[in-house]
Amino acid sequence: MTLVIYIAVMAGVTYLIRMIPFTFFRKKIKSRFFRSFLYYIPYAVLSAMTIPAIFYTTHNIWTAVAGTAVALILAFLEMPLIVVALAASAAAFIAGLFF
Repeated sequence: MTLVIYIAVMAGVTYLIRMIPFTFFRKKIKSRFFRSFLYYIPYAVLSAMTIPAIFYTTHNIWTAVAGTAVALILAFLEMPLIVVALAASAAAFIAGLFF
């Protein structure tokens, strides 16, 4: 029974998060500042969820720094996502062999 309640609450919260913008913003948003703000929210949330995970997963700061540095450099060079992910993983693995 508890599991059903948890799923119902989760479904309700998910529905509300998606429904509220449609009910409050019926007209097109004309403010450049607000549109710009809304544009960057997904990137900010993704970063806020990913960065702590990177540094706590390896249990070694140097492997996390090596993988993050490689990922940032390759992303800046506009490499494909699979290349960035594999190279960052390899860099973290190789750094783990030495540290």
